Amino acid sequence: MLTYALIVFAIAAVGGLLLASSVLRGRLAPWALSIGHALLGATGLILLIVTVLQGSTPGRVAAALGLLVVAALGGFYLASLHLRGTVAPKAVVFIHAGVAVAGFLTLLSAVLA
Repeated sequence: MLTYALIVFAIAAVGGLLLASSVLRGRLAPWALSIGHALLGATGLILLIVTVLQGSTPGRVAAALGLLVVAALGGFYLASLHLRGTVAPKAVVFIHAGVAVAGFLTLLSAVLA
């Protein structure tokens, strides 16, 4: 199930790059892309939570889950800005992306180990 979570997060990351490119150009991203990114991220989190709750996963998986939950909280904030029609601050987008990438790489290291 970890491999599936990794694949889902990788696809979500592609959407995240497209979203970030809109913000970096000072534009709001398309809603469909934002919703797709959020749904993929939520799906990946659910897969990770189920895996962690089943037990016998390396500590890196729990660490990845923690990082990705923090990234999701940042994503909720970014979505709230989007709902208000406000382009997100670039710094917040970079922090959200950085935490998400750290979580993804942590998960990748657990899968490859």
